[in-house]
Amino acid sequence: MSVELGTLRERLAGLADGRPGRRTGRDGGLVVGLVGRGIQASRTPSMHESEGARLGLHYAYGLIDFDALGLPDEALGEVLAAVQDLGFRGLNVTHPFKRRVLAHVSQPSPETVVIGAANTVVFRDGQSLGFNTDGWGFARSFEETMQGAPLRQVVQFGAGGAGAAVAHALIELGVEDLVIVDLDRAAAAALAGRFAAIAPGRVRVGSGDVRGADGIVNTTPIGMAKYPGTPLDTAALTPAQWVADIVYFPAETELLRNARAIGCRVLPGTGMAIYQAVRAFELFTGLAPDPVAMTGHFEAAA
Repeated sequence: MSVELGTLRERLAGLADGRPGRRTGRDGGLVVGLVGRGIQASRTPSMHESEGARLGLHYAYGLIDFDALGLPDEALGEVLAAVQDLGFRGLNVTHPFKRRVLAHVSQPSPETVVIGAANTVVFRDGQSLGFNTDGWGFARSFEETMQGAPLRQVVQFGAGGAGAAVAHALIELGVEDLVIVDLDRAAAAALAGRFAAIAPGRVRVGSGDVRGADGIVNTTPIGMAKYPGTPLDTAALTPAQWVADIVYFPAETELLRNARAIGCRVLPGTGMAIYQAVRAFELFTGLAPDPVAMTGHFEAAA
């Protein structure tokens, strides 16, 4: 490990230090963080801290970037133990740790077990509680923006941790035939198999053919600034279809831009990004944040 644990603990302890109005977890303030790789541009800290300030909380949110710290993936367990000992209230978890973190959670929620991935960990009474707010965030965004959208057949691209959460949300929303597409066909098959018990006959593996589908969802990183392009040939889309993307930077991906030009209804990833943060904030603080205010914080962070 290029950063010794003692040095790491010092850095983690300093995440909330030196900020006006902020106190460490041991001093009674509320300290949380985001753990992942390449997360320096994340808007999540600003969203959480701004909403915390609006509600009068001593709230600090830090980034635990494994790339910036020079940490191997295997250090995840040590990081979680260190932040829990330092008095952090919890952590958000992003790529590439949403699945790996489950090995270090003492009490995963039922939906987290089904999904097989967690993006939020709450430390309470000496326990680490695992939750997945990604699926909830996608479902809330969909219900708010895509009222009346047909759900007979949906083709989903991506079978990773975020894909598992979105697939769970789509099942809960009532999709009758969910088709999973991934370059790693074994991963797609594993994801389909994961939902066999709760949605028998409703989830299967596909080749990427979107003809006849009501909706298409991208849960892969394709469309991000560093992964340009689209996960499918958008020439195959028709105006009768709806298209959703969980990528939110940029807000309008190439997939959504092309789909909108064809006449499709589109769902950007910004809604999921905001609502997953809304739910995580509630889990961390026990307070209900204002989604409208959180949207404002999200946009201001841009």
